[in-house]
Amino acid sequence: MTHPKPMANLEPTVIPTVERSKAGFNDYAERLNGRAAMLGFVALVLFEMATGQAIVTWLGLR
Repeated sequence: MTHPKPMANLEPTVIPTVERSKAGFNDYAERLNGRAAMLGFVALVLFEMATGQAIVTWLGLR
């Protein structure tokens, strides 16, 4: 009677690294967009406090 051969090692020898995309809908892009929006809002409020008028008035749009 022959004995079965031992199974080959099925564990990977190298684990691939997946680089996260910097474009599209992902956590990085959403976080960056949120931070940019917060900075823009604060800049707008500071501008209106410093000039005493709304940005649309200052630009001559109203």
